Amino acid sequence: MYSIDESFVGLRGTPAELEQIGREIRREVRQLTGVPVRVAMGATKSLAKVAALGIKRTPDMEGVLHLGRYGEEQMAQILDSIPVTDLWGIAGRTGKRLAAMNVRSARDLRDLDPKWARKKFNVNMERITLELRGNSCIPLEMVPPSVKDQLIFSRSFAQKITTEPEMEQVISLYAQRVSARLRAQGSLAGHLSAWAMTGWADEGTVPHSAQASVGLSVPTDDPITLTKAARALLPKLFPHDGIRYARAGVVLTDLRQADGVQPLPLFQPEFEGRGVGQALDVINRKFATTAVGVGLGGMKAPPGWEMKRELLSKRCLTSWDELMVAAA
Repeated sequence: MYSIDESFVGLRGTPAELEQIGREIRREVRQLTGVPVRVAMGATKSLAKVAALGIKRTPDMEGVLHLGRYGEEQMAQILDSIPVTDLWGIAGRTGKRLAAMNVRSARDLRDLDPKWARKKFNVNMERITLELRGNSCIPLEMVPPSVKDQLIFSRSFAQKITTEPEMEQVISLYAQRVSARLRAQGSLAGHLSAWAMTGWADEGTVPHSAQASVGLSVPTDDPITLTKAARALLPKLFPHDGIRYARAGVVLTDLRQADGVQPLPLFQPEFEGRGVGQALDVINRKFATTAVGVGLGGMKAPPGWEMKRELLSKRCLTSWDELMVAAA
C-alpha cells in the first residue's frame, strides 16, 4: 500500500498477458465495490506512474496500460510530452531547480547522468533517473504507507480556556489522541511539544501564544508516558493570568520506526511494554473513537470546550453509521 487509494504489486508476464490481468483486476474491483480503478504497469514504479498519467489522458485505454507495449522511440516521445513536475517524487520547488538546468520533461530527466543528479539533488533523484530508463531502484519494501515525520493533534475550542486545570484536560486528551495516530503508523516519538494561542478576533484581549517542548528519555508510543510529558509543560503555557486560549495542540517529532528501537529494560518507561495504548486502540476501534481513555483523557461525555460539530458533513465513505440512504 502506498496511499489510501493506491498500491503497488509485482507481476510477471508479457505486456499482453499483464494487460489482460489488469482488465480482470479492473472488472473484479468494479463488480465487488462499484469503484472504477486504473491498472498502470511498467518495468519500474516510476514508469508505472507514467503509465497512470497516460491512462488519465487517454480514455480509449479503458483504464489499463503496460508501457512495455511501446518501443524505444515511442517511449522517448511519451516522456518528452510529460512535464518533469508531473513525475512521481518531483515537487514544484524541485521542478523549478530542474527547469533552471534546462530539464523540463521526463525525457530530459531520463537522459541526465544519474551520478550528477545525485550530486545536485539527492539519492532519490538518482533513483528516479534510473527508473525512467527501466532500471528498478525502488523495491516494494521501500514504498511504505505514508509515514509522517511529525504528528499533530490540534483543535479550536467551543469556549475559551482560561485556567490551568482546563488546559490540563485539553492536553491530556490531545496527547492520548495523537499517541493513537503514532501507533497507527508504527512509530515511536522522541520529542513532544505543546502550544496554545488566543483568538485573533477576541475583543478585549491582547493576542498571545505559547509553546513548550520536552525530550523523551526513551522513544515511546505509550499514552500514559506522553500524557505525563505534556502535562509537565502546563506552567509554561500560562505565564500570567487573564489569557483566553482559543486553540491548542500537541506535536510529536523525532519519530522512528517502532521495530527499530529496542531499549534495555533498565531504561524503559514505567508503563512501557504493558500494551496500554494497544488495548485502548482495540476498544476504541470496536466501539467508538473515544470510547475509553486514561486519566483526564478518559471522559464519559465530551467536555464543554470541545469543538462543536453539529454541522459536520456525514462521513459517507468512511463510517458505516453515516452511509447515504437512497430511496428507490
